[in-house]
This record gives sequence, C-alpha cells and structure tokens, in this order.
Amino acid sequence: MDYNFIQILLVFLVTFIAAIDQFSFLESLYQPIVTGMVIGLILGDLQTGLIVGGTYQLMTIGNMPVGGAQPPNAVIGGIMAAILSITLKLEPTAAVATAIPFSLLGQYAVTLIFSAMSPVMSVADNYAHDANTKGIDRINYLAMAAIGAIFGLIVVLFFIGGATFGEQVVSAIPEWLMKGLSAAGGMMRYVGFAILLKVMVSRDMWGFYFMGFGLATIVMAAPSLSGPALIILAFIGFALAFWDYQIQSKFKTATANANDFGGDEDGI
Repeated sequence: MDYNFIQILLVFLVTFIAAIDQFSFLESLYQPIVTGMVIGLILGDLQTGLIVGGTYQLMTIGNMPVGGAQPPNAVIGGIMAAILSITLKLEPTAAVATAIPFSLLGQYAVTLIFSAMSPVMSVADNYAHDANTKGIDRINYLAMAAIGAIFGLIVVLFFIGGATFGEQVVSAIPEWLMKGLSAAGGMMRYVGFAILLKVMVSRDMWGFYFMGFGLATIVMAAPSLSGPALIILAFIGFALAFWDYQIQSKFKTATANANDFGGDEDGI
C-alpha cells in the first residue's frame, strides 16, 4: 500500500509526542490503546488500529521500568504493531508478536539516551546551584527532542520501507512460524496480566479474582451480553469495590470508637 507524505509526517509526529509523553507521567497518550487508534485513523483503518492497540496494551499492562532497567518499549512496539497489521494485512496477534523486535529497539534507544544524558546531570546541578532555571529547561528540552527524534526516525524508516522490505520479510517467514507468532501474540496478553497480578494481588483478594473470572465467563457466554460485557463487569466491579470500601470505613470507625476511653476531662 502507498502512503502520502502527510501520513508519514503524522506518524512521525505521533511517535515523537508519544516518546516524550511516556516520561511525563501526566497523560496516557503513549499507551498502545491510544497510539493504535491514532495510527489507525491516520492509515485509514480505525478498527484494526483499535484491535491491535488493545491487544498490545494487554501484553504490556504489567511492564514497568525498575531503576535503570527498561522493559521492551510500548511506544515503538504498539505503533509498529498497528503499522504492520494495517500495511501488511497481518492478524492482530501476529502483528503484536512481529513488533516485539521493534519494541526492543525502543528499549535500546531509551537506554542510549539515559546513558548520554548522565554526564549532563553535573551541568544541571551547576545550573541548579546558580538558580539558572533557563539552563535546566534547555537540558530537558534537549533530552525530550532527542528521544522523540530517535523514536520517530525508527518508526518512519520502517514505515517507509514497510511496503517493500516488510512484505519481503513477512513473505520469507514460513507458515508454521507465522502461526507460532500468532499464538505467541495471543498468549502475551495473559503474560502481561500475570506480571500485573504478581505485583498487585493480595491473598485477601483471591475470592474477588475468581468471582470476576466466573462472571466474565458467564457474561461472554450470553450472545446478548457479549457486546457490552466489559461495561457490565466494570459496573459490577465498581459496586463491589465501593461496598467493600464502605464496610472497611465503618469497621475502622467502630474500632476507633471502641478504643476511645475518654480523657482527663471525663474524670478518668
């Protein structure tokens, strides 16, 4: 498929903004479910963009940087998964698995920028000592421009070559390997949830987890409920969470009142 200069420029700008946004902690524009939708709009296939973005989001939901260690980058991976699925007509799960090498490139790019900016931190310390806020601003703008430009160039280079280079690579992949990639891409969403549960799950909450799994199975089994299934389960989950919050609040209040034996003014 052929794409015009405006589409290529928009893909670069989306990647540039998402690369910066992933470190701002203010918005969630860099999340694959958002970038997949935007890339789908740019390339004229919104439905595929949403499906791929949602699939990639589930895979990366438990990924987080720990110290200086960076996980495979969700920005480049999510954008490239949408591009590969739309331009090469790949199945969403296969596109997610195929995009993993690109996410590793993003991981290397982040590590490279962090390493390059390390010596600059001493300059920032001097600026802070001299109360030179403009100097600190310039350093931050430099780092943001560098990470955005690197991410944008990686995506655009593979996007431009996708119609020829990408098709050649995909056509060279054996059918059995493509089916394996599709199966791996479908499995990774559960790996993402497993990582998230390992961090967040509590023994006291296992009952809610299994109840949610059972409710999801029941709701999805009914054709009339399968469409709004997520909304239905979200309302049920919110109701249970709000009920538990009220019970716990009343329990804490009752415990505090039970331990209140009065003060000196009561003659005790």
